[in-house]
Amino acid sequence: MRTSELQAADKQHLWHPFTQMRDWCAPGSDPLVLSGGRGSVLIDSDGREYLDGNSSIWTNIHGHSHPKIIAAIRAQAGKLAHSSFLGTTNEPAIRLAEKLVALFPRETLTRVFYSDDGSTAIEVALKMAVQFHQLTGHPERCRFAAFDHAYHGDTAGAASLGGIAAFQDRFAPLSFPVARVADMAALNALDAVTKAPLAGIVIEPMIQGAGGMRTWPPGLLRDLRAWCDREGVFLLLDEVMTGFGRTGKMFACEHEGVVPDFIALAKGLSGGTMPLAATLTKEKVFQAFLGDYAEMKTLFYGHSYCGNPLGCAAALANLEVFEEEGTLEQLQPKIAHLTELLAELGTEPNVSAIRQCGFIAGIDVAGSDGTPFPWQDETGARICMAARRHGLLTRPIRDTLVLMPPLCFTGPELDRSVAALRAGIREICGGN
Repeated sequence: MRTSELQAADKQHLWHPFTQMRDWCAPGSDPLVLSGGRGSVLIDSDGREYLDGNSSIWTNIHGHSHPKIIAAIRAQAGKLAHSSFLGTTNEPAIRLAEKLVALFPRETLTRVFYSDDGSTAIEVALKMAVQFHQLTGHPERCRFAAFDHAYHGDTAGAASLGGIAAFQDRFAPLSFPVARVADMAALNALDAVTKAPLAGIVIEPMIQGAGGMRTWPPGLLRDLRAWCDREGVFLLLDEVMTGFGRTGKMFACEHEGVVPDFIALAKGLSGGTMPLAATLTKEKVFQAFLGDYAEMKTLFYGHSYCGNPLGCAAALANLEVFEEEGTLEQLQPKIAHLTELLAELGTEPNVSAIRQCGFIAGIDVAGSDGTPFPWQDETGARICMAARRHGLLTRPIRDTLVLMPPLCFTGPELDRSVAALRAGIREICGGN
């Protein structure tokens, strides 16, 4: 099919996420049809190339069509593409669980539960935490605390934790009760009545993603771990975005030497190739669910594609690439180079603030006097569209431009990406 035919069929039949479809389907709107990818580059249906500046919504790690990962998927597809994880198991899922557990300090996070995406990985953790407290004599511990501006997914439980009004307000009647706090000071100020029913607290460590790439102060995660231990509350880490090297270490929690009670992994788990998620937890949690079937201690929760062999094979290859290519070691000078480029970009009159966490950057744009642009003007989106014309694909969070490239990006590719953002800012804002 020609590009125009594909675009017309898309407008006729599809409904895209987080998208105002009236604008998408309007005459003159030409949706970008992607047809290929290699390394850091995505290719559209007309053969034009673009740098993947947001890792295909924060998923891609080693680049598109990495030969090792693709070979692993092909080999596994030739043997077993899918089988039920209810009543059977499979080798890739077993081997991946061993690998994931080994990424954390010995005998800490020992159990792996597979699901499909970040939202369901969080959902699993919530249900495990609540049922644990039921099984250990504390059924009153059935609520959670979360942070302002948080985003943990769109399924019912995960969405209840969110603190972004545009995503949450319409569905508030369906949300579970959550104690929402802004920071550690607010958490410490919670009264005994609010703390008593808490089963756990959930946080995106080091940096919030959809909340605007907001970074946490150093030491907060250590303080939060201590608070949870003191109050008997589970610490649940959402490392769906920050996991697998984004912050400069394999996991963000490593920066402060913190081990959570639950950790949710997805996005980069398969290197950005297959839908796959994992929730890891401690042995004491697992042990509480053991008993005779008649005791009804079983975790009655799961998905059709739990432990999918293709996804697990891709994830195993992803982890092997980290080892074989020294990905984290190679990343450190790239992070330093990105820091230098962002400092230069920060001199633009319409760049009001920049936040960086490893290989993640959020760039705020505003009027030259610092006045925010009206959000209805979609300034950030228009800048990203202009950057596309300069060969960069990324998406904003309102007027925060996001640059989160695959870890395989080279220095020159970083140069070109920041140059495209600069050009887009100048074209749309013009220094005003």
